[in-house]
Amino acid sequence: MHEYSIVQSLVDAVTSECGSHAAALVLRVHIEIGDLSGVDVDLLTTAFETFREGTCCEHADLVIERVSTQWVCPKCDRPIASGQVLRCPDCDEPAQLAAGDEILLRQIEMEVPDVSGLRLR
Repeated sequence: MHEYSIVQSLVDAVTSECGSHAAALVLRVHIEIGDLSGVDVDLLTTAFETFREGTCCEHADLVIERVSTQWVCPKCDRPIASGQVLRCPDCDEPAQLAAGDEILLRQIEMEVPDVSGLRLR
């Protein structure tokens, strides 16, 4: 059930960004979840629905992009297919995880006050 702590951290990060940009409303929150992250996406979505109430995320959509597991040889950078022996057929080096265990806040779409009258220096 670490999904609840992940969502709490996510909402805290988005709230902090809202304050930094004086955002009036968050429209969408885009995150990336790796296949090996250990996150249950359905439970994460349910937790987001719960934790967003009363925050700047209250009306935001959660957009989740799944990241496939990718393995590479750390010596020659050769990709190694998932489901195969996790050793490089050329170098005989153990494979290294290149992607698939991440949990990333990728983008926040928000409404900010009209700044068209401001002049930049």
